[in-house]
Amino acid sequence: MAEAVPVRCPACLRENGYTVPVFPCACGSPVVPPLDLAAEPLPLTRRTWSETWVTVRCGACGREGEWPHPEVGCASCGTVVRIPVHPHTAEPGAGSPGHPTPRPRPAPAHPAPAPDASGPGPGQGRSQGRGAAVGGAGAGAGPGHASSPAARRPAFRPLTIRTARDAVTTAALYLRWLGFEDVRQPDGRPVPSAAVDLRAPGLVAQVDPTTAPAGLRAVECVWLNGLTSCATSVYFALAGYTDEARIRADDLGIPLFVMDLTGMPQPVNDPADELLGTGA
Repeated sequence: MAEAVPVRCPACLRENGYTVPVFPCACGSPVVPPLDLAAEPLPLTRRTWSETWVTVRCGACGREGEWPHPEVGCASCGTVVRIPVHPHTAEPGAGSPGHPTPRPRPAPAHPAPAPDASGPGPGQGRSQGRGAAVGGAGAGAGPGHASSPAARRPAFRPLTIRTARDAVTTAALYLRWLGFEDVRQPDGRPVPSAAVDLRAPGLVAQVDPTTAPAGLRAVECVWLNGLTSCATSVYFALAGYTDEARIRADDLGIPLFVMDLTGMPQPVNDPADELLGTGA
């Protein structure tokens, strides 16, 4: 596992620990994006599909592959920053069997129903942000001690997010890992919205797989749905949250999670930290 490196937030100047994710090459060797720590991290204000991927060459076989661009969320102000990576330089013979040229990546699909997440649960970790990085691709340790529910859970195995459906599936698996049973999309006609509903006994969750930060109305809607169902409300977003949404979620006690493209959800407020530590 790669060592944690300090990344300074350009907004509040706080240093956050970040563990470089390690990806599996087709040859079986680990692939690590070459971070450019001499360059300033850039705040992520708008996502584009092409900029969320970076080409990395395997040092063992020379194969080139596209992997999620390293990102980290500030534990203090919540700003998501993109960490610069040394530019990829094609070598002679690219496109040959030893140096295959990656295919263009398709645009994300529309959200589709998430599969039943009642199977084997994935494990623990936070990809970035509020905790020290341990255990996975930028993961952070959850609150608690050796006898806490978080300590007893197995390691979370993230699902790389390439489409909107992957984001919904990742959220469902993460909720299953937290202890919620029978997590699934509700039957019936879906409500016209970019966010996708997930339900389980005692749980109302929404997943926003779009490239725009979730706003105040989204947080209030999931809170009202949970209040009506006498259930815990949880929100997942791929692009983070507006300041108004974060403040309102803190007031209402709504756990907020953000997902990076490595598929590792991370808590971004205190209610989410509490849910991570105690489980369902």
